[in-house]
Amino acid sequence: MLKGRKGFLQKMTTQEIMNKISGVQTIESVKSALNVDRTKAIYLIHKLRKKGYVLTKQDPNNVRIYYIAQENALGGTSYIDIINKYSPIKLTSSEVYKIYGREVSIEETIIYSIKTRRFRYILSALALFRRIKDWPELYKLAKKNNLIREIGALYDLVEINLSKVKKMSKLYLTYGLPSEKDKFTYLIPSFRSNDFKDIENKWKVYLPFNKVDLVWYKT
Repeated sequence: MLKGRKGFLQKMTTQEIMNKISGVQTIESVKSALNVDRTKAIYLIHKLRKKGYVLTKQDPNNVRIYYIAQENALGGTSYIDIINKYSPIKLTSSEVYKIYGREVSIEETIIYSIKTRRFRYILSALALFRRIKDWPELYKLAKKNNLIREIGALYDLVEINLSKVKKMSKLYLTYGLPSEKDKFTYLIPSFRSNDFKDIENKWKVYLPFNKVDLVWYKT
């Protein structure tokens, strides 16, 4: 059976193989999709990687995850790539959205991290606040996504806990602070800080972090 299957695979084009296994895969899922043994699955992934079609990461259980797509050969960057480039807290995810044809900004990556409403994503992205270059652009994006106060609260958190943080734009501070009629909001539903009440009250935003969560930024 394997000999016949091997001959069948040899007749398949790269495109036909890609059609069967494009997406998020492991060695086991490639074996199943192509009905081949482990050695052959590893060889095929190696062959596709040489063409630039495969990106590889490891999940928390040290299982190799393969992101297989023809678009990978075009280059491109994901928001997770940007976060992992600058943050000591690395992310792994099966959700890889590549952006092509333009540079991905720090400002839009910060917005992306908050919109996930995920604890580790936002925690990892705190490192990006050290690298904000365009406060007007960040304000514009924050206003569009209704995240102005969330950005302000996270910035204050970073400023008092991380080194080498540039000052917030006075314009952002002027227009970003809440009014008396504004209600409290959550970065992550039901999560409140025990250690940063002053920041929460200033921006009327409940922070999901305590001092112990920031230990990665102290090493």
